[in-house]
Amino acid sequence: MNMDELKRQAAGRALEFVRDGMKLGLGTGSTAKHFVELLGARVRAGLDVVGVPTSEATRADAVRCGIRLTTLDEIDRLDLTVDGADEIDPDLNLIKGGGGALLREKIVAAASDRMIVIADDSKWVETLGRFPLPIEVIPFGLAATQRAIGGAFAECGVSGPMVLRKGQDGHVFVTDGGHWIVDAHLGRIARAADLAGLLTAIPGVVEHGLFIGLASTAMLAGHAGIRVIERR
Repeated sequence: MNMDELKRQAAGRALEFVRDGMKLGLGTGSTAKHFVELLGARVRAGLDVVGVPTSEATRADAVRCGIRLTTLDEIDRLDLTVDGADEIDPDLNLIKGGGGALLREKIVAAASDRMIVIADDSKWVETLGRFPLPIEVIPFGLAATQRAIGGAFAECGVSGPMVLRKGQDGHVFVTDGGHWIVDAHLGRIARAADLAGLLTAIPGVVEHGLFIGLASTAMLAGHAGIRVIERR
C-alpha cells in the first residue's frame, strides 16, 4: 500500500465520526483532500452536512464534490474539523502549514468543538521540529520581524535558518490572505508551547504553524493498520 492509499485510509476512518446535520471544518492538503472527496460521496448519497473550507483550494474541491458550504460569519461554532498535519507529537501538538493555509486552518480549528487529525504514520514524531516551522508574516518590515523571530528562538533555546518560501514559479509564495511565509528549520522544538506564545506576540507575525492543544484525536495510517490516539 502506497502513501496515498494510507492517507485515504485515515480519511475514511475520520469519516466514521461525521453525522447528519453536522457543521464541519474542511482541512487543506493531500490527506484532507481525500476526506473531502469521500465526504462528497456520502453527501451525494444523502448525508446532510455543511462545511467551512480552510483554503481556496479546498473550497474548489468541496464545490466540485457537491458539498454545501458556509462561513464562520454565518455560523458561530463547528461540530468537527478534519485536517492533516505535517508533524504530530505524543501530546497531539502539531506543526501545520506546509500547504500554506495555516492561518485559516487555525481559525477553523479554534472554532470547532473537536479536531481530528488524519495522516500517514510518517508524520508521528517524539518532538516537533524536524519539519520546517511555517511562520506567516506581513511583507512590510520583514527584516525587523525576522529579527524578532530570531529573538524568540533564542529565548526558547532553538536556532536555525529562516527561508522565505517561494512558489513553483520562483516568486515569493503568497497565502490566501495575501501574506508571506518564512519557514524556520529548527530541527527540534523542546518548548513548543512557549515558542508559540512568543511568536504570537510579535507584531509582524500573522500566525505560526504550531497548533498547541487544538487536536483531540489523531488517526495515523500505516502498513499495520490505523492507529487512533486521543489527547492525554
